[in-house]
Amino acid sequence: MKQNPISFQLKLNPEDFLPATEEEKQSQVVMRESISFWKDGMRRLVRNKVAMVSIVVIIVVMLFSFVVPAFYPYSYKEQMKGANNLAPMEYSEEEQARIEAGEKVFPHIFGTDKMGRDYAIRVMMGSRISLVVGLIATGIILIIGSAYGSIAAFFGGRVDLIMMRIVDIIYTVPDILLIVLLSFALNAPLENLKNAPGFAWVGVVGKNLISIFIVFALLYWVGMARMVRSQVLMLKESEYVTAARALGVGNGKIIKKHLLTNCIGTLIVTTTLQIPSSIFTESFLSFLGMGVAVPLPSLGSLASDAINGMNTYPYLLFIPALLISLIILSFNLLGDGLRDAFDPKLKN
Repeated sequence: MKQNPISFQLKLNPEDFLPATEEEKQSQVVMRESISFWKDGMRRLVRNKVAMVSIVVIIVVMLFSFVVPAFYPYSYKEQMKGANNLAPMEYSEEEQARIEAGEKVFPHIFGTDKMGRDYAIRVMMGSRISLVVGLIATGIILIIGSAYGSIAAFFGGRVDLIMMRIVDIIYTVPDILLIVLLSFALNAPLENLKNAPGFAWVGVVGKNLISIFIVFALLYWVGMARMVRSQVLMLKESEYVTAARALGVGNGKIIKKHLLTNCIGTLIVTTTLQIPSSIFTESFLSFLGMGVAVPLPSLGSLASDAINGMNTYPYLLFIPALLISLIILSFNLLGDGLRDAFDPKLKN
């Protein structure tokens, strides 16, 4: 039947009403594949070359600090007679005689210190102490700061006001002065405690290092608390928090499972950036003589011992100083990479 040329009726083709094939359906799909928050963040992190190089450096430093000493032929407290202040890759007269006799002697890669102790193993143990102290102190800061900040923000009102004024007061306390006071105050109790069964580690670690941990627990969590508080203030009015309250979920469970869980990305970034700050604080205090107990080394104490002979043996100062700088720089760059990867506001 012919269509009237002046009619507005559309000419219909029966083939246009056939079901679309799978290929035609796929050609119309313009949405990208749905991925999780963590998968998207890790993909962005892997594309960040600076962050990946930082991860490799941190892994190498940890292997250098925790694995290599198990196979190294020297001990960090072993004093070798006649091997005082040897230059890197240099042997003492006794060791040269042993080599001439056909015996194999492992070289002193970084030389020795004034006490005749191999410097390479002391640098390894010093970096281990600095890393362990930094990680433990950061863990203390994370636990106390996240708990304190989330409670203050969740309950709000007068509770938040009082808790945050306490934070403002803690900000004014001089940390170094408190460490010195705690070192003297804890001297007698720790001396008695280290003789008790199961507490021999107190004598190994030293009262100064325990004082550092106590100061971190008392003072350094305030920044973490403020960060967590700001995040929880934004999240506590969300629909899922209202639904959890309507279902009768307890406040503690809401904070733990709903609020802190949704802050985990920010917590990871902040914690990563806190690690170098803790390492620097420990190294600085050890440099001032308020760190680990002798003969256990720290990178800060190694630098402090070497500063008097800087003109004669500069490598004894440069090696721990460069290692501290490398560790702190790597963690800072990794923290920046994590922030770029997991902060939704920075996504393109």
